[in-house]
Amino acid sequence: MMLMISGLSGAGKSTALHALEDLDFFCTDNLPLELLADWEAQMRTRKKPAAVCIDTRSSADPKELQEVLQSVLSSRTDWRLLFIDASDDVLQRRFSVQRRRHPFAGGKKLLHAIRAEREALAPLREMADLVLDSSSLNPYELADLVESFRDLQIDRPQQMTCSLISFSYRRGLPQDADMVMDVRFLPNPHYQPELALLTGKDAPVQAFLQQHPEVEEAEDILRRWLAFAWPHLSRERKRYFTLAVGCSGGRHRSVYIVERLAEWLRRQNMANPVIHHRELGRAEGNA
Repeated sequence: MMLMISGLSGAGKSTALHALEDLDFFCTDNLPLELLADWEAQMRTRKKPAAVCIDTRSSADPKELQEVLQSVLSSRTDWRLLFIDASDDVLQRRFSVQRRRHPFAGGKKLLHAIRAEREALAPLREMADLVLDSSSLNPYELADLVESFRDLQIDRPQQMTCSLISFSYRRGLPQDADMVMDVRFLPNPHYQPELALLTGKDAPVQAFLQQHPEVEEAEDILRRWLAFAWPHLSRERKRYFTLAVGCSGGRHRSVYIVERLAEWLRRQNMANPVIHHRELGRAEGNA
């Protein structure tokens, strides 16, 4: 298995490589583009999984970078591209805290450098098998998602990768969502004192939501939509699909719906989803 890691500077590419090293991948960071063919040949002689970080440091010409990677990904069946992204404000904060120089700086303000790199890497993002937005992730959570992605490629290498995200509307939409479902219209467990501090993964919250027929009806609509859309998405050769489910605080209703959809997708043998509950672990906010 050959993995290519790309993405924005400061988004977490090194964290992804370290996670793969722990999974016994041979990892190389900041490889010049002209060495990629030789690196691949060497890795194949080792007969073990390998990962390489390719980004704007690898080539001074973004067009050349796009053409070479497109050729590699389209001609090899065992290559996968994982793109690590983050929002502009998060990248600004990380660079400010770490006091690092952005590779696109060149006299530009930091925000302008980030946006220039984002524009240069946009074609690679479109080619990716999966885009992970690390804006709200700590390094351990990002490493877990990288490990889940690797497991899916080994277990079901030809199957479309599906990510399910629960989130709070107060904190903004997930940037990498292909589809967003708003479940704020469902009954809110937050207003039940005994449920407010629990989450949608807890049995009392689940029992509360299951008492209301509109919750089951919403689930059924989503299941029927996925059952209809899935084969069409597959025929379009879509490699990854991210469904985000949001509520007010991202702790009760959205978490419950994501967990139920994940269970259903597994039973249907459609996908083994990568799940990320974005707001869990944060104490504030209703659901």
